[in-house]
Amino acid sequence: MTNPSVPSYFEMIEFIAAGTTPQSVAEYRPSQEAQQRIEELIECEKNGHLSPAEKSELDHFMELEHIIRMAKARARQILRSGS
Repeated sequence: MTNPSVPSYFEMIEFIAAGTTPQSVAEYRPSQEAQQRIEELIECEKNGHLSPAEKSELDHFMELEHIIRMAKARARQILRSGS
């Protein structure tokens, strides 16, 4: 099991805060540890064993993942246009 004391979405916040380029956004992927943690949370949700804190963590991750996906799409447009 991954470290539940560090929210799975924290590394996304770190990535954004560190500054980005269109190329780094287009190439960004959550770490294997974060992916594993999300899989664990989804499995707990399916089984009805998700605590309120875990539900919050999963919800935050999913919101940030959506933002990252939109940013990736825009970054790819920027890279294609050469802007």
